[in-house]
Amino acid sequence: MGNRLTQIATRTGDDGTTGLGDNTRISKNALRVHAMGDVDELNSNIGLLLCEDMPQPVRTLLVEIQHQLFNLGGELSIPGFELLKAEAVIALDEALAEYNAQLPRLQEFILPAGTRAASQAHVCRTVARRAERAVVALGAQDALKDTPRQYLNRLSDLLFVLARVLNRFRTDGTRGDDVYWKSERMKQGGAA
Repeated sequence: MGNRLTQIATRTGDDGTTGLGDNTRISKNALRVHAMGDVDELNSNIGLLLCEDMPQPVRTLLVEIQHQLFNLGGELSIPGFELLKAEAVIALDEALAEYNAQLPRLQEFILPAGTRAASQAHVCRTVARRAERAVVALGAQDALKDTPRQYLNRLSDLLFVLARVLNRFRTDGTRGDDVYWKSERMKQGGAA
């Protein structure tokens, strides 16, 4: 990887370019920079989610995800480099299976709402989807490994599941639930 930051205000980006980890400079509007920025924004939103009360295993999982997203950002910042390993995707698959098994099956769409923690998990999910779109766009232009795209796809699914878990978590011992969409079909008794 390139040099670690020793100075934050370098003024080298004043011309509308930014440096990559391989010391090349590209436009701040390049697809690669958009992908890196979306991954960084996702990581920051997960940091905000970690400010909420949650079960310790969920907290531990989210901290590990932050580290993996940092790896992903590093990989995106150095064309042709690999930092995010396939094992990271497998870990998300395992977490998805574990947490999904604890939840009731959905009978209707749910709203991105409920507790503050669940709502923030939904914000993270939508940012993960945007980051995934940015990585797909970058992959159409530059050669990328499959792992970054797979990781973001799986992560957005996991964040949906974790939002449901967090809607059920209460420190006072009560049990919460999802916030269901009141669809016209449901209002009419399920008629199509």
